[in-house]
Amino acid sequence: MTARILVVDDIKTNVKLLEARLMAEYFQVLTADNGEDALAICNNGQCDLVLLDIMMPGMDGFEVCRRLKENPETMHLPVVMVTALDQPEDRIKGLEAGADDFLTKPVNDLALVTRVKSLVRLKMLTDDLRLRASNGDEFAMNYNTVMEEVIAPRERPNIIVLDDKASSYEKIVHNLSGANNIDVETSPNDALFRIVEGNYDLAIISLSIKNFDSLRLCSHLRSLERTRTLPLLIVAGNGQEEIVSRAVEIGVNDYIKRPVDVQELQARIKTQLCRKRYNDCLRDSVQQTIALAVKDPLTGLHNRRYFEMHFTSLFEKSVASGKPITAVMCDIDSFKVVNDTYGHGVGDIVIAEVANRIRKNVRNVDIACRYGGEEFVVIMPDTDIEYARVVAERIRREVEEHPVIAEKGSQQVYTTISMGLSCLHPKGDTPEQLMKRADEALYDAKNAGRNKVMIKAA
Repeated sequence: MTARILVVDDIKTNVKLLEARLMAEYFQVLTADNGEDALAICNNGQCDLVLLDIMMPGMDGFEVCRRLKENPETMHLPVVMVTALDQPEDRIKGLEAGADDFLTKPVNDLALVTRVKSLVRLKMLTDDLRLRASNGDEFAMNYNTVMEEVIAPRERPNIIVLDDKASSYEKIVHNLSGANNIDVETSPNDALFRIVEGNYDLAIISLSIKNFDSLRLCSHLRSLERTRTLPLLIVAGNGQEEIVSRAVEIGVNDYIKRPVDVQELQARIKTQLCRKRYNDCLRDSVQQTIALAVKDPLTGLHNRRYFEMHFTSLFEKSVASGKPITAVMCDIDSFKVVNDTYGHGVGDIVIAEVANRIRKNVRNVDIACRYGGEEFVVIMPDTDIEYARVVAERIRREVEEHPVIAEKGSQQVYTTISMGLSCLHPKGDTPEQLMKRADEALYDAKNAGRNKVMIKAA
């Protein structure tokens, strides 16, 4: 794993020390000795993580961090405060300014490397999601709404605590239950099932459970689809530094050491929950973008792009297996008359309703697409021409016999649909030939007076 780390400190000796430690782990290191230069480097997108000293002349580290987190272009950039201040209130002030973590001088090598690797891994995930989301406009248009949900969510977070010591988990529950829904699991054997089945936003896992390997549980949670992105925060005791290092390597998000400082715990939880909500919003945006790329917005059917991406592979599977595949081309009859008579708004309603009737009458394994305008195509794998004809006739009758209701019931639009069918030729065929025959059959249905189902043999 490599990344560009920005070290910000006005004391050159400190910079050189951190630079040497990071370069030994094959990180690329940039440096700055003041807040203004640090902000300029970050704003230009030149780094992946910031190690930021607090006590600097002019703009201190708290202000630099605050500005980075308030800027939409840099708010996702991980910031680790590095300072000689070791009071809990200083750590809390840094975390509340938006810092992702806190290291106290002299910096422990293990703590430095584990924190940096954990945050770099998370940054790479976030960058990937941001890149995918930026390919569509949905996330950009809804940025303010997204940030409102990240900072002030509408629902209380659900947190599960895995610990077998009452004195430990009771303190956590007492201090966190005011702002969160807290569940406690004392049985390690039941923990995996409960976390997987529960709708949790964060899991707090003790490393000191008797006769139990907590890292094994963390590894399982990271390997399962439902919990792969669940934030994991482990509670470590003295002498467990090597276990913490291994935990970070398998994907644990954060850790806190005993005795647990409640304010630090609350700040770390807040950081993890905000990051989770932000990444959840990014994932939702990615999914919406993917859906928009392959779905027709008017009808909800797949679009022509989706058809072109999947039809050839379905065709080739049918050829390889020797099973039939049938193509159905559909077209709404005299659709221009509908638009001219009732207007394009009603025309859109007719298209959407015909698409809905097609959807209701085909199977989940079939591919139903809006091919363009008022034209549709249905690909029916493992289906011979006779069965496809029965389905096509059912669709045709439903369109013919039931008018489309528009304008809140004030308009009843009667329409019909013509359909052309063709099946895979057993002695050799191509996707293009199959679709061409279906299109010719549709043309025959139109010429025969419309409102018909026609078949074009190979």
